[in-house]
Amino acid sequence: MRSSRAAYAFLLPYFGIFLLFWVGPTVQSLLLAFYDARPESTGFSLVHWRRLWNDPFVWRSLRVTWTILLVQVPFMLTLATLLAVAFSSRRLRLTGFHRFAFFAPVVVAEVAYSAVFRLLLNTDFGLVNATLRRLGMPEPAWLDSANWAMLSLALVMTWRWTGYNAILILAGLNNIPRDIYEAASLDGAGAWQQFRRLTLPHLRPVLLFCLTLSCVGTLQMFTEPYLLTGGGPGVSTFTLGLYLYHQGFVSFNFGYASALAYALALMAGLCAWLLLRTPTEER
Repeated sequence: MRSSRAAYAFLLPYFGIFLLFWVGPTVQSLLLAFYDARPESTGFSLVHWRRLWNDPFVWRSLRVTWTILLVQVPFMLTLATLLAVAFSSRRLRLTGFHRFAFFAPVVVAEVAYSAVFRLLLNTDFGLVNATLRRLGMPEPAWLDSANWAMLSLALVMTWRWTGYNAILILAGLNNIPRDIYEAASLDGAGAWQQFRRLTLPHLRPVLLFCLTLSCVGTLQMFTEPYLLTGGGPGVSTFTLGLYLYHQGFVSFNFGYASALAYALALMAGLCAWLLLRTPTEER
């Protein structure tokens, strides 16, 4: 400790900010989740948790969130894996440019790209429907129809996160020994057999890691539905994160919003725990 006093002194401002703006609000939110502000109440109560369990809108929001997750995450990871394989190909030229181009959407701010996609997918004057109109193809109501709005959210999130996951998977690909592919080629294994029996088993840990991050991130989804659809049309894209925001900062029901936040955190933690317990090696 004596030899590290200077280091701890430099860390003190960070720890102070961390305690004030992260630990403090987290503890306060937990207290609010178990506090009943009604005059007839004694204070500590499970009223918010009972309401959460019996609230039909919570279950509807959960269904919307899980529907997007089950559609978007598998499609995105499949596309990311194919991109990673393409990036690792010796036939691909300008590999650095391609990797940057597909990774770049992660750098774009969520508000900025959501606003751009809101304009692109506008039913009446959006560029996507204008292009389809010129080609004589049907023009979907991307943000004005329940099913198309769900699909739009999935496509927008896929655009943002596919390149990021592809780079992670590419790192896993680069750690696979090349000699096993040479041995497989000598044994007569084709490209598909090598991919199915060599590449995928070796990629299982990194794919599981990407799946965990994607599931936890999708469960917390807020910005895209808030800016793209506003939860609509109707409440067809009202995710749990959006419902939490409305309870806390629109209805000012902070106790119930805190209970929702901790329920969401517990669900995300349970999902991550189950995924990380999945065996990563074939027996």
